[in-house]
Amino acid sequence: MQIQYIFELIGTLAFAISGALAGDERQKHDWFGITFIAFITAIGGGTIRDLFLNSYPLVWFKDMNIVYTIFLGIIMSRLFYKKFNQLKLTLMLFDTLGIALFTIVGLEKAQSLGANDFISVVMGMFTAVLGGVLRDTLINKTPTIFVQEIYATACIIGGVIYLILDDLQLDRNINFIISGSVIAVIRIIAVKFNLSLPKFYK
Repeated sequence: MQIQYIFELIGTLAFAISGALAGDERQKHDWFGITFIAFITAIGGGTIRDLFLNSYPLVWFKDMNIVYTIFLGIIMSRLFYKKFNQLKLTLMLFDTLGIALFTIVGLEKAQSLGANDFISVVMGMFTAVLGGVLRDTLINKTPTIFVQEIYATACIIGGVIYLILDDLQLDRNINFIISGSVIAVIRIIAVKFNLSLPKFYK
């Protein structure tokens, strides 16, 4: 099993947990509501990416492991909800893990379909953040990407670093780990120190 595929499943699990926790954070959703939000969070970005890239069948149509992983994330969220809820940064950490892994997964998917470097980075960013945008919209919350720009910018920086290291012919698996770690570190530092890009309107 390739490390990319393992990371894709881990990212899917992280986003499913993120979606399930976010869904119940604001109001008491039933099992269907939580399941729907978790699925949208986990597969939303990858689905939109595949539609843009005209890649069919959609990745979760042909790989049931992704669906099983989402259900696992939902069950884990229910079983360990109290423990997760006691940790104030749990949602952010699962979300950060998801964007770190999905950025590189999405970038590599775009490259494999012949996209240029710019489009590959954009597709990596879309894969990482659009599931969260859909999640936040569904629970009537302003999407993080619109209020904390470092969120998406971290994905872009990580994607650019991946391309640079790839040009230097660094081992692909090591590159994946380094680039994903850069995204996670930038995101965590941005949250810890409340960093953001300059506002468009002063």
